[in-house]
Amino acid sequence: MNVTAGQTLNGSATLSAEGILPERIIEAMFSTGEIAAALPPVSGQIQPASLDLRLGQVAYRVRASFLPGPAIKVADRLEQLKLHTVDLTEGAVLETGCVYIVPLQESLALAADISATANPKSSTGRLDVFTRVITDNGLAFDTIPAGYTGPLYAEISPLTFPILVRSGSRLSQIRFRRGQSLIADSVLEEVHKTHTLMSGGNERIGNGVQLSIDLEGDGENSLIGYRAKHHSGLIDVDKVGAQDPLDFWEPIYRRQHAELILDPNAFYILVSQEAVHVPPDYAAEMVPFDPLVGEFRVHYAGFFDPGFGHAGAGGVGSRAVLEVRSHDVPFIVEHGQTIGRLVYEHMAERPQRLYGEGIGSNYQGQALKLSKHFRVPA
Repeated sequence: MNVTAGQTLNGSATLSAEGILPERIIEAMFSTGEIAAALPPVSGQIQPASLDLRLGQVAYRVRASFLPGPAIKVADRLEQLKLHTVDLTEGAVLETGCVYIVPLQESLALAADISATANPKSSTGRLDVFTRVITDNGLAFDTIPAGYTGPLYAEISPLTFPILVRSGSRLSQIRFRRGQSLIADSVLEEVHKTHTLMSGGNERIGNGVQLSIDLEGDGENSLIGYRAKHHSGLIDVDKVGAQDPLDFWEPIYRRQHAELILDPNAFYILVSQEAVHVPPDYAAEMVPFDPLVGEFRVHYAGFFDPGFGHAGAGGVGSRAVLEVRSHDVPFIVEHGQTIGRLVYEHMAERPQRLYGEGIGSNYQGQALKLSKHFRVPA
């Protein structure tokens, strides 16, 4: 892909090509003021095609989730809805069943042709922490319009486990794009022929790469997933490998039939049949809720960076871990059933570093895997 550097109206050294902006441009956006923060970015915060967002110094517990709407600032709505204030400078517990709004350290002054979307980080989604980004005048969650100038806020609601967070904790991530970058199915078919975007399952393309669920495992009595336990202990989001998984999760094993009944209000970690590949010139995102495949939400953390499952970055195809929560009724899923879709976008430029290339990527080459907070079972 041949691209050239261009100058936008606010002077940023960005790219003239359409697509997802790579880490080189994200780094430059800090220098030009398109991204501002009181502290410089820390190691690992800038990923191949996204930026981790850091919590600020205070959290506000609010009565209800909200969108500010046109011509309304988040700070003004907070004055109406906040119940109390939580100091995050030394760390604080966010309780289950509560909604918190946290001003983020990063703010934006985007060029007129640059928009962005946000998502929970993978480790956040695997803890069943419902996290969304809000902007001033916002009409939709996790959506930052082109040319937006202003602060960013995280809405955080732990659904299963209470969590310990502090100023600087990174629960959300943001991805920047210029123009239209979504790849149509007809083009995706050709990309699959060249790069093998999925293997080992149904290998279907329709509104993106379709993913099916693996409930067979390695045969009868093999591990196929985890169900979260309620009334468990506290999880520090910044500590890796600190928790015993059996204190928080009930393992699910394959029985006679390769199927599973999803209980309402229960949270599951499952895995796709297909091994997924995101080539270096592309980025991908999981569609979080698709009524075409069932009454459940299948993925909280949606970004798959360039190099995910790529052999040149230490992967040989990586299966997609599915964070599943049924809605109002019990729902049966069977082995091989379509359970999600992965949509692909093209990069404006190939990243200089890929997912898994010595940048602290926790899930390269994964199969069924809990978040990084839990020790790997022996």
